[in-house]
Amino acid sequence: MRGARKGIPVLFGLLPFALVAGITSQGAGLSLLEATTMSAVVYAGASQIVALALWAHPPPLLAVTLAAFVVNLRLALMGPVLSPWLDRLRGWKLWFSLFMMTDQSWALSLAEMNAGKRDAGFLLGTGFSMWMMWVAGTAAGFLLGAQIRPPPGHPLFFAALAAFVAMLAGMWRGRVDVLPWLVAACVSSATAWVLPGTFWYIVVGALAGSITGAVRDERRAA
Repeated sequence: MRGARKGIPVLFGLLPFALVAGITSQGAGLSLLEATTMSAVVYAGASQIVALALWAHPPPLLAVTLAAFVVNLRLALMGPVLSPWLDRLRGWKLWFSLFMMTDQSWALSLAEMNAGKRDAGFLLGTGFSMWMMWVAGTAAGFLLGAQIRPPPGHPLFFAALAAFVAMLAGMWRGRVDVLPWLVAACVSSATAWVLPGTFWYIVVGALAGSITGAVRDERRAA
């Protein structure tokens, strides 16, 4: 419950993101049931929007699956950071908590863990409240999209990127983060230029930034 309460401010930032997912689903030709089921079962905002951007009739399942997989690989880097919490969970508690983990709930949980808190239920509480908002927002966005039908490039579609930028601001720890963030940004930009139209820049940039941060921490500890 404390996680759900702490996550309330994030819900207001998540709502435009969910509306975009719903509008994009409607534009891709999905039904209301299909759009809400996708959000409830997949529950992965960035990869859902990437998948919907590639959607066609019939859908290119291999390309969509690969794109979603590449985008979600960042979670494989994020999850181990919460291992002091997650290692104490077993069975359905562990897997359900991992299913509910998002960028926003992870960032809030990391702040809690760094503050010395020990309750892994915080991650589940924040993630579950965001899940409810995500599904409801997708449905609302679908109905809204049927009415306004925004063209590609509409400012509304900036909401997804804005959510990630806002999350970064809360994770900034000062000059210590400059080097890994700079490396991640440069490597991502270079990869996007070398491999245009793909999504590998997300994974490559994340790995480059993570490795840089790990090497920096090892040298400081030595």
